[in-house]
Amino acid sequence: MAYQVLLPQPILKEGYDYLLEHGYEIIEGKGPGEEDILSDIEKCDAMIVRTAKITARILDAAPNLRVIARHGAGYDGIDLEAARRHNVLVMNAPGVNSISVAELAIFYMLHCSRNFKTVQKLYQEDYSYAKFKVPKTELNGKTLGLVGLGNIGKLVAKKAAMGFDMKVIAFDPFHRGELPDYIEMTQDRDEIFRVSDYVSLHVPATEETVKSIGIREFSLMKNTAFLINTARGSIVDEPALIQALQEKQIAGAGLDVLWDEPFQKDNPLLQMDNVLTAPHIGAATKEASSRASLACAQNIDDYFCGRPLHAVVPELRDFISTKE
Repeated sequence: MAYQVLLPQPILKEGYDYLLEHGYEIIEGKGPGEEDILSDIEKCDAMIVRTAKITARILDAAPNLRVIARHGAGYDGIDLEAARRHNVLVMNAPGVNSISVAELAIFYMLHCSRNFKTVQKLYQEDYSYAKFKVPKTELNGKTLGLVGLGNIGKLVAKKAAMGFDMKVIAFDPFHRGELPDYIEMTQDRDEIFRVSDYVSLHVPATEETVKSIGIREFSLMKNTAFLINTARGSIVDEPALIQALQEKQIAGAGLDVLWDEPFQKDNPLLQMDNVLTAPHIGAATKEASSRASLACAQNIDDYFCGRPLHAVVPELRDFISTKE
């Protein structure tokens, strides 16, 4: 009897075909909502999760579930304690989205540097004002401060330094190993906020990082500096960010993520001329989605075939031996 793999949301052809070719039965779910998943999950052995939140209630209703494959690196939308309680392994796909997210971080910096939202808003009504009066700057020679230096952070550093001649400094207490000479590591987290023209966030949402960027950090930043967040909205204390922007403590922000996803339509950040927002599109490219779908399918097959598992989320690695 074939193992059943639930897809609450569609995945791209590469992963879909891999599952079929390796003998899995695909259950195309009704949707990513909790009630939808509850109606689909009862007999499923595995699940590929994109944006759906996997709650304890879902895991309680899934007696056959053995493995969840997360379509990307982040896994904060999965209740890991409930997964542990039900002996369900959670695997992710680190690295598959790195190029796409890094490119987007650079895009946000470019957008902010040219004050593009304001230019777009004004130029059809007042061409001359938009061209000459709206402030614009280059990235060349500016300082980029990275909070977090994983796969994405390193790629952003490379693109910024090698492509735009930016000075790159980084803070990451967990980083080990050698670094290229264009990255200057600092042990002083505050330095990132004090000296950077662009502060770019590249850390996961954990107990330590949630709301870790707030009033204090914004007070350290230059009033010409921009915040770039392509990581998780919960890392930033959003009311503090709104206040910092309204009081012109910082120049603006490029935000791929907000506290609420989907966002609340009355969020003041959406209306600010110096803030660019998007619906968490960092990994939503064809290339990244193809890599992620295939990685998820392979992770599931590795699990059921008893092969070594290389992408188990850190919080659950202590019971890999019970799965292999």
